[in-house]
Amino acid sequence: MNRETTTPDDGRNGPLSGRIALVAGATRGAGRALAVELGRAGATVYVTGRTTRTRASEVGRSAETIEESAELVTAAGGTGIAVPTDHLDEERVRALAERIGREQGRLDILVNDLWGGEHLLTRSVFGRKSWETPLADGLRILELGVRSHVITAALLLPLLIRSDAPLHVEVTDGTAVSNRRYRENMYYDLAKNAPIRLAFGLGQELAEYGGAAVAVSPGFLRSEQMLAHFGVAEENWRDAIAREPAFAIAESPSYLARAVAALAADPDRAARWNGRSTSSGELARAYDVRDVDGSRPDAWAYFEDVTYGGKDGSPDDYR
Repeated sequence: MNRETTTPDDGRNGPLSGRIALVAGATRGAGRALAVELGRAGATVYVTGRTTRTRASEVGRSAETIEESAELVTAAGGTGIAVPTDHLDEERVRALAERIGREQGRLDILVNDLWGGEHLLTRSVFGRKSWETPLADGLRILELGVRSHVITAALLLPLLIRSDAPLHVEVTDGTAVSNRRYRENMYYDLAKNAPIRLAFGLGQELAEYGGAAVAVSPGFLRSEQMLAHFGVAEENWRDAIAREPAFAIAESPSYLARAVAALAADPDRAARWNGRSTSSGELARAYDVRDVDGSRPDAWAYFEDVTYGGKDGSPDDYR
């Protein structure tokens, strides 16, 4: 995550001051940045994940922990509270909901950013037909990308509807438009389309409570894992463009996070976004948000127009 997201601030008078948020899957990447930006806007943010300072998840990265994520939230001006949680364990999620209810009485913002399946993609998905993917790996992808989201929504929504303006955010890879194309593998396609339908359906149910459910997607994300994959850091990420030209349209995790924080602070968000699928680029235009380098990348528009549409253009045209 870019260090700019850790600059100390005072969120006591921020637009989300007094609001209670949960970012499920906040160990690293977009989830961590989302937690930090909600904290910067003044929210109290519960951050959950499986990797702690004493135990790493199956992802196999110990460099980022939920304790550090919570500390970054507090450093940004909010209140960060780390709660180790495996969101496939119903009892752990139920205990999380009971704790938030006991300590806060309600939940205002629920961000479902659960995943942790990248190691399965590189091992068993990309470049393989679905029947070539080991069934156990395929089912694990669905557990991580779908079942965890359903469990979390089912057990936290009763707390969310106590809010006077509930917001449920489903984080996925791709929008409803971009994902009309097959996502290379049946298991991955299902895992990344399910959150879009979850947001659509939950939006219908939350409307009665004045709430909104929205599916959001980053573009080409410069997550910690992606930077490590290319052997670069945030400071020299452009060095990876020689290896992967499309990386020129990449965005920091802070970009989506800033856009979602702006959405969360919008009193008209239900009318504008409920049930919709959107992207960091679209939200950034709507809320005049920019990435940490001052640019406004729109990766999905670039892929739609140039990569798949054959239009002349470069990533710089979409920043």
